Amino acid sequence: MGWIIGIIVLVAIGIAVAGIYNNMVTLRNRIDNAWQNIDTQLQRRNDLIPNLVETVKGYAAHEKEALGAVVSARNAAVSASSPDDKIAADNVLSGALRQLFAVAEAYPDLKANANFAQLQSSLEDTENKISYARQSYNDCVLNYNNAIQTFPGNIFAGVFQFKERSGFEAAEAAREAPKVKF
Repeated sequence: MGWIIGIIVLVAIGIAVAGIYNNMVTLRNRIDNAWQNIDTQLQRRNDLIPNLVETVKGYAAHEKEALGAVVSARNAAVSASSPDDKIAADNVLSGALRQLFAVAEAYPDLKANANFAQLQSSLEDTENKISYARQSYNDCVLNYNNAIQTFPGNIFAGVFQFKERSGFEAAEAAREAPKVKF
């Protein structure tokens, strides 16, 4: 009888450990999936930017600094390889785009241009999708980090080498309004 109870207890512990491990793997995979969603939207934005820059060039040729900042930031975003590098490049690119749209406000003909309006709308839609994807990513990171930092998950996280993940944070510059000089 003692052997049977011992076996039942060991099986129950094994099932609990497997459940905790599987939950951590599932949460880690959700983070990776959420990051892939962000990456997809960032790529969509990167694909739209050259068209936007070309449209703006015709109207605001003397705004080379703003256009150059967008092109440079886009190139950095495209060449970034790690999630942390992509997050940093994305923050710079978001700031450059805000600056470009602020400059575009000074050109009524540009704002009225159908091609520019369509590109701006597409970029705004993409920015909204990026924002939602970032929020989803941060939610996944929060759930994962909670799972590996709370008892009994913290014990198994150490044993199975689950490491804490960082959420997506906006850069300080992204929190400031763009400054436009004419």
